[in-house]
Amino acid sequence: MQRAGLQRGVGVALWRQIADGIRSGLTNGLVDDNGRLPPESELAERFGVNRHTVRAAISALAHEGVLHSVQGSGTFVRRRKRLVYPIGARTRFSSGFGRQTRDRQTELLDHAREAAASEVAEALGIKAGEEVLRLEMRGIADGLPVSRATSWFSAERFPKIVDLYLETKSITASLARLGIEDYLRASTGVEARHADEADTDELQLSPGAIVIVTRALNVDPDGVPIQFSFTRFPADRVELTIETARPTR
Repeated sequence: MQRAGLQRGVGVALWRQIADGIRSGLTNGLVDDNGRLPPESELAERFGVNRHTVRAAISALAHEGVLHSVQGSGTFVRRRKRLVYPIGARTRFSSGFGRQTRDRQTELLDHAREAAASEVAEALGIKAGEEVLRLEMRGIADGLPVSRATSWFSAERFPKIVDLYLETKSITASLARLGIEDYLRASTGVEARHADEADTDELQLSPGAIVIVTRALNVDPDGVPIQFSFTRFPADRVELTIETARPTR
């Protein structure tokens, strides 16, 4: 018997669909007052699959840090508050989490000089095919990966951005070295999707985990584009909030 909205033959493994169903159910009455998940047999009946498939879903969520098992007691929701990350006019990883974390750092995973794809070129206001510098960065808070960003900069305008980032470990500090003391967020798009293989590895997630993806453009005080980026946040670790300007009287 097929239940709980599972779709077979659509290219998405059943255990992954069940993991998503459990995630959704955590805030919709699936667990009891103690945060305990129903027994595997009950979940198998609920989703219309065997216990092995349910066990695979639970194992993935436990690896991700969403659930944990207590011998002889069952499987429980891991009570870990998500970090709140504000998206506003001046969005900075270095200060975004405020006092929620003790230690924050970013690291460069990879970088390359490449021809700008049409989307990147349009965002940066340059011609398609012009050289850009791509930086792959990971944000870590209290030892846990909380973001993975891909950013592009015009190679002509910012030829030393990689070297400066390696020295300062900060995009903001690197731009300041290049004479840009301030920059603003011009636009932010937000969507959710399953983590791809690279995100799963770098963010230490289980296959099928959900990431929140932001598509962002930063500009200098004159409105000239300086940075285009895609950032992936683990949905179970980070909550995005959109800040808007307060009305003036």
